Amino acid sequence: MENQVIIKKFGLCEYKKIWGAMREFTDKRTNKDLDELWLLEHYPVFTQGQSDTTKQVFNNINIPLIKSDRGGKITYHGPGQLIVYFLIDLHRKKISVRDFVTCIEKLVINTLKKYNIDSISQPNAPGVYVNNKKICSIGLRIRKGCSFHGLALNVNMDLSPFLYIDPCGYHDMEMVQISQLGGPKQLNHIEQEIIKEFIILFNYKDIIYIKDINLSTYTNRYFSL
Repeated sequence: MENQVIIKKFGLCEYKKIWGAMREFTDKRTNKDLDELWLLEHYPVFTQGQSDTTKQVFNNINIPLIKSDRGGKITYHGPGQLIVYFLIDLHRKKISVRDFVTCIEKLVINTLKKYNIDSISQPNAPGVYVNNKKICSIGLRIRKGCSFHGLALNVNMDLSPFLYIDPCGYHDMEMVQISQLGGPKQLNHIEQEIIKEFIILFNYKDIIYIKDINLSTYTNRYFSL
């Protein structure tokens, strides 16, 4: 079971619905449940981590602002950005939170390298950077030793909404994306490489793929948050 994982593709999702589904899965899971990796995109939304105090985003063209339970500050999600959520039992994997974040950063760095994009992580600033510009944000929540939330990798999206905020709490932080750096514009190409690196780094042997997930299979317990 430690080396088994379910990989699910959801497509384009509303943030609150997928957030509710993550919370529901994490609250209900037992030590018999397999880990899961969720891949998707979000409709335009600003999300705030637990430590963010932003009250209003000016000039945001009616993009909603949602207070989330993940770590970190404020960021933006939108179509063309690959979202990867990690629903992993860290106790079963015998991995610390710090090492878990390092592995997530490494899988992004390794993926970008396949497209001749050199990137790095930075101490005390989770995420992945290219020439001091941020290409990937990371925000997690750990409950009962299990993770949810994950990473947001800029692939081929409208970056302008980032101008209305201090991304991840850093003033004047510039954002960049894969398509600007000579990489592919199609998310499915990036998804496949992310999955390959994930399987290697987290040592999964038995992989179950599920596509076109319908969120109606989850209850509405958290969707009104």
